[in-house]
Amino acid sequence: MSFRKRNAVISTSSATPVAGKPTNAQIPGVRPSPYDSRPTTSTGTPSLDNILAGHAGMPMGTSLLIHEHGTTDFAGILVKYYAAEGLVQGHQVHVLGLHDGWKNELPGIASASSSSSKKNMAESPSDKMKIAWRYETLGSAAASRERNPVQHPSASGAGPATVFCHSFDLSKKLSPGDVKGQVTFYPSMAPQSFKTQTKAPPSPLRQFIRDLSAKIASSPSDVVYRIVVPGLLSPTAYAGSSCRPEEVLQFLHALRALLRQYAARLTALITVPVSLYPRSAGVTRWMEILSDGVLELIPLQSNAIHAPPPTSKSDSKSEDQTQGLMKVHSLPIFHEKGGGSSESYTSGEDQSFSLSRSKGLVIRPFSLPPVGEEEEEKKKQEAGKSMDF
Repeated sequence: MSFRKRNAVISTSSATPVAGKPTNAQIPGVRPSPYDSRPTTSTGTPSLDNILAGHAGMPMGTSLLIHEHGTTDFAGILVKYYAAEGLVQGHQVHVLGLHDGWKNELPGIASASSSSSKKNMAESPSDKMKIAWRYETLGSAAASRERNPVQHPSASGAGPATVFCHSFDLSKKLSPGDVKGQVTFYPSMAPQSFKTQTKAPPSPLRQFIRDLSAKIASSPSDVVYRIVVPGLLSPTAYAGSSCRPEEVLQFLHALRALLRQYAARLTALITVPVSLYPRSAGVTRWMEILSDGVLELIPLQSNAIHAPPPTSKSDSKSEDQTQGLMKVHSLPIFHEKGGGSSESYTSGEDQSFSLSRSKGLVIRPFSLPPVGEEEEEKKKQEAGKSMDF
């Protein structure tokens, strides 16, 4: 019978270090969720990442459906940021319904000098709100997240930190030097010809699913794909045969199956003109059921909508002016699989958004401005009108 000291550590001389398996955090543009560690990717819009059920990004294997009212194109801005973020991170972006020229409209990465100059600009004490102290700090946390890109350290712990969400500038174009991924376009309508066709052309929706599934199956397991479907069911982009309910619902069923099959490599962003297909319609309700997250953009009918876009010399007040409301109908993971949190969008409070060239589309909780500030703006406008002869 042998005796051993109680505090002695038992060790083996033949122990060898075991190499860790590669994780999703090592893939560019993908990191674990701070809520439940599931892999997430950025939508390219920091304020949109912050409201997605506490995951600080879009969970992999999910889709996001965005409704938009009227003739505005705020949802198109979110789509461009989503595609630009994927190209910068080295993802494979597949766009349905558009042509190659759309790539030239993607926003470029904002320069570090412009972002640092905005931080150094200090507001004068007279511009601050004087009614209540809580108005002064309203939205300060969201504003800091909008100005600073989200970064996380590398998986090995050494080397520079990788950027999870880049800052883009609408006044710039995405340069080829910043593009690390590839974009593939699938036009939804063939060019018109005067020759009579004996048989109907193949459905672009089915062809898109067929080509996409083949490419994902033949690609390495560390390649991330992003699906972009802007203006689904729009008559300017899709023929009448593709807008039938059976075609659209079969497409969404097949897309949902791909998202579940490649849950760690695929995300999708879809926009629908709700003015043509209201939420009371049966096909729209089924589209929402087949999507993991549903958002609705409601532009405000004010002069800010019809005014020209803000320039680089415009003040911060004009850029932060509310241009519409956003309703959150459902969020990815939160309503189906569990694991999300409704506290990420402040327990269902009304959300508003504003668009500027430097900050892009910023989503923040909606709040009415103080009465005193509204009266001062009205007096300034009346004074300006009286000076005009």
